[in-house]
Amino acid sequence: MTAEIINIGDEILIGQINNTNAQWLAQQLQQLGIETQKIKVIGDTPTAIENALKEAQADVVVVTGGLGPTKDDLTKETITRFFKDRLIFHPEVEQHIKEMFAKMNYPYTDNNKGQAFLPSQAQILWNNYGTAPGMWLEKDSRIYIFLPGVPFEMKQIFTNEVIPRLKERFKLPNLYHKTVTVFGIGESLLADRIKKWEEELPDNIKLAYLPHPGRIRLRLSSKGNNLDALKKQIQAQIEKLKAIIPDLTLSEAVEDLSLAVHQKLTESGHTIAFAESCTGGLVVSGLAQIPGASKFLMGGIVAYNTKIKIKVLGVSPDLIDRYSVVHEAVAKAMAKSVQKLMQADIGVATTGNAGPTKGDSDAEVGTCIIAIAYKEQIKAFRYQFGQPREKAVKRTVSKAYELILNTLEQK
Repeated sequence: MTAEIINIGDEILIGQINNTNAQWLAQQLQQLGIETQKIKVIGDTPTAIENALKEAQADVVVVTGGLGPTKDDLTKETITRFFKDRLIFHPEVEQHIKEMFAKMNYPYTDNNKGQAFLPSQAQILWNNYGTAPGMWLEKDSRIYIFLPGVPFEMKQIFTNEVIPRLKERFKLPNLYHKTVTVFGIGESLLADRIKKWEEELPDNIKLAYLPHPGRIRLRLSSKGNNLDALKKQIQAQIEKLKAIIPDLTLSEAVEDLSLAVHQKLTESGHTIAFAESCTGGLVVSGLAQIPGASKFLMGGIVAYNTKIKIKVLGVSPDLIDRYSVVHEAVAKAMAKSVQKLMQADIGVATTGNAGPTKGDSDAEVGTCIIAIAYKEQIKAFRYQFGQPREKAVKRTVSKAYELILNTLEQK
């Protein structure tokens, strides 16, 4: 089965809001074994709506937006005309709206009464969280589903009203996805290393690369009648992949390195502290925002200014004068200092020129240095993450987490 998603809304077209409805719906349809072939965003005009409905070719067409009280006549008149239908009044819908307004102590107006008029052919999809009901209509062996654009209303209707109808109406195949995350390597390098594994994947398993700064997500997908068999088949391929790249961090459970570090530190019982310059506290905050970090996180210092590196962390001014702030020797001093200052097992420091200017160093823009102090060892690593600034900072944060994981695994 195939699907098309149509989102109505000028606010999406002008970039005022993100099209999260389409993303969520595509995920839900795929889990049902329905392939989304097209996603279309259109304006709040009768012509755009009618043309989009006429052009749709999928088995299931899901439309969101345009059902609010201010424009419901416009949209529903267009929908009704497309289906050669007529609007009829549903007193049960009006009663639902009145009850909602009474609970919220809102006045009931004629605008809201208009939402109780629906095409006569429509099956009502009840909206428990709002006043605009969804609609299910059919034409030329094609199903049209109309939903309000408010995300929490749309999701509730689709989950409680649409999915059960689709499952009852069609014998849908099992669709299984498993995503693993590989850290510390670029997409092209990873693709080269696992080329043979990818070529030998069974025909019914599809692989997708989902790159992100600092990590690559690999999604394996398969479709069939036996869900347990699909799970076992994909897991067998993941085990083969692990054997091919044993030197890389691969996670089946998490897609975010901060969560992987959080879990590892919790399990190991090690404590950690941070001294951050170019990353501005992002490394420590990525761990602190996950519940349970107090078990291992001692604290962090944002030593953004050179004076703070000297006065708070105790980095020697002579060291900075000799090498500048973007240097392995300075990063090591920062890591060792914060480790001792906060009595942590592990001290981590970041310093660099994230850009767009060089600041207090002559190091090339995009240069970032990370140091790890553990027990009596201190190691520093230099990277060139380029520009723009946001990319350099994000790559530094990800690489810091990766180095922490490597340190814990080598203990």
